[in-house]
Amino acid sequence: MKLRLLRLAMVSFLGIMASAAQFNVAAQTYQWDIPQWVPVPVVPDDNPMTDKKVELGRHLFYDQRLSADQTMSCATCHHQDKAFTDGRRFAKGISGQSAIRNAMSLTNVAYLPVLTWSNPMLTSMEAQALIPLFGEHPVEMGMAGKEALLFERLKTEPVYQRLFRDAFPKEAQGGETQLYSLSTVTKALASFQRRLLSFDSPYDRFRYGGDQAALSPQAKRGEALFFGEKMECYHCHGGLNFTDNIKHARLPFPELGFHNTGLYNVDGKGAYPTGQTGIEEFTGAASDMGKFRTPTLRNIAKTAPYMHDGSVPDLATVIRTHYARGGRAGGQPSGPSPKRSELLVGFQVNEQEVQDLIAFLHALTDEGFLQDERLSDPWKR
Repeated sequence: MKLRLLRLAMVSFLGIMASAAQFNVAAQTYQWDIPQWVPVPVVPDDNPMTDKKVELGRHLFYDQRLSADQTMSCATCHHQDKAFTDGRRFAKGISGQSAIRNAMSLTNVAYLPVLTWSNPMLTSMEAQALIPLFGEHPVEMGMAGKEALLFERLKTEPVYQRLFRDAFPKEAQGGETQLYSLSTVTKALASFQRRLLSFDSPYDRFRYGGDQAALSPQAKRGEALFFGEKMECYHCHGGLNFTDNIKHARLPFPELGFHNTGLYNVDGKGAYPTGQTGIEEFTGAASDMGKFRTPTLRNIAKTAPYMHDGSVPDLATVIRTHYARGGRAGGQPSGPSPKRSELLVGFQVNEQEVQDLIAFLHALTDEGFLQDERLSDPWKR
């Protein structure tokens, strides 16, 4: 079983490499709301971006009718003011069952080659949308086996009757069965999520816009620490999205980064807690124990708590008791993890440096993105 999953992962990886290597015409013709210095995202050939599809996806994203008991929407776990996270350690589904991962930010998700903390095979936003809708381990929105109910709810809503026809005119010609389907729903949701673009933080205005006043002296000192050889944050959190996971139209192939940051060492040999073992769950390789995808640091000040399991409450703790120690496990009886990334060596840090680095991380907050009405709940009038 593990070998089969590994083969599937390799097939999936090669697939996204081939996709990213192609120049995507649809991605180029759509009017992306991004600065000139930002490359356009890669978009699937069978789901080109359109404004009408984005608008339909926005309505679906905020619609509680997509859950079995009509109490939960995608936005329940992805709040705009929290950079599309939920502020909780673990999200909960309609049954009260908790997820096993912290809800990841959807900031610039269009630029990610893999979409979850630890599943290297999940590379498509269209496919990913099926998991919260129909997943049963854990149950989130609880629509497994209720597809007919979902489509009945959608097609009887007057707003959707117009939005679906506008977004999918070809499918509309084929009748309701083609128009209201998992294909159209997931394509619309993915299109809206690809529109969640954040490139106007104070740091962007300073670094790319030439506005020297956009960054405080403290944040500039924090920038020097972030990109310096003492802390070396940039090795994993570099590039336009502050992560080493990236794909866009200018890259010949996507870049992927999964790392063990030494958060746990439960047995003295580098083990992580059961159910929290990272990509090792999919590859079966002992060397992959505790490796998780590097998250973006854009809007990071809005996305606490931190780490894949939400076990670190704030940025100061992230710096002092995790990275400064070369992994949190280094301060626990089991000692530093022998499986931690070689990039984590720890460092000495004083309180001024902690606050300077935090000031820099706060400068990655894009307030316009967090308040953009075009990304907000359209059902609230």
